[in-house]
Amino acid sequence: MFEIVLAVHIVLAFGLIVLVLLQHGKGADAGANFGGSSQSVFGSRGSATFLSRMTALLATLFFITSLSLAYIASKQAKGYQSVVTEQSVPADRPANRGPVVPD
Repeated sequence: MFEIVLAVHIVLAFGLIVLVLLQHGKGADAGANFGGSSQSVFGSRGSATFLSRMTALLATLFFITSLSLAYIASKQAKGYQSVVTEQSVPADRPANRGPVVPD
């Protein structure tokens, strides 16, 4: 389960990066006043709405997978035992003191 959520999380992260890089800033329309083209593949206003909604959707899914990964990791961490913690040895079994050498 952890690996599946992690894979989806990584795909969403790359998708968010691509969507943010595809969007143009607020100052990008100023270039159209000086002879540049303000049209895009989705139309003059269509790209902002489409890309903004897709970014919001991917950001929401990214947030959900982040919380899911944190929850799964916290559940796995409860079963963790430190190597430094000393384990008690039952009374009927002596502690291992090294190799047994016959007399």
